[in-house]
Amino acid sequence: MKALIKDGKVNGKKIIRAWESFSGIYWLAVEEAYKQDSVIDGRVYKDDRIYFGLVTGPIPEWGYFSEKELELNKPLVWEIPKRAVRWLSKEVTA
Repeated sequence: MKALIKDGKVNGKKIIRAWESFSGIYWLAVEEAYKQDSVIDGRVYKDDRIYFGLVTGPIPEWGYFSEKELELNKPLVWEIPKRAVRWLSKEVTA
């Protein structure tokens, strides 16, 4: 399945938050799925936001990802400012 990223949307679904990494991977959230207490590296993070969206890694795929896990990977991963999300443009096979 091809995914078209254009005008702040993925396949017509609005990107509500987006992150980028030095390795060129993007996490494009199209919905906030739920909150949970996440255990990452043996530590509990209360009310971690879990998003559903497209991850454009080596094998692009739709799935769920943790806001806290992305935050813990700073400075290698950073959030894209909302005003810049609308400029993302890419076609990937997911």
